[in-house]
Amino acid sequence: MEELIFEKISNSEAQTEEIAGEFARLLPKDGFVQLSGEPGAGKTAFVRGMGRYLCPGAAVRSPTYTVMRDYPCVSGGRFYHFDLYRIFTDEDLESVGFYDCAGLIAAEWCENVPFALPRRRYLVRIDKGEAEYCRRIVATLIDESR
Repeated sequence: MEELIFEKISNSEAQTEEIAGEFARLLPKDGFVQLSGEPGAGKTAFVRGMGRYLCPGAAVRSPTYTVMRDYPCVSGGRFYHFDLYRIFTDEDLESVGFYDCAGLIAAEWCENVPFALPRRRYLVRIDKGEAEYCRRIVATLIDESR
């Protein structure tokens, strides 16, 4: 079952981050956010916006080469950001600590590991528009347990 949370248009990276902060306010401390979009669509900018709300002062950066970054949240929990671009197997996930995370997870390139996705998760799809930085951002709740 899939439930639409919002559909918004962003015309700047700053606006994408602002939308992400609004989205982060809706999330549980231990949720999972699957980010989808082509390279350069704004997935990391979206996570940066989530991090600004959840972990004020944290320098949220892309985990492209480190695979995972984690940040302490003001709520006392943890916020994890995964880039799964080079991850394909269960063993790969185990080696980067994916299954050891207790907190809110935002992950890019989840299509590489569909077998590892939780049955209840948020999907944020970011599509490039025709203008230089026009983005369509659609967030849905996916619940495959129903």
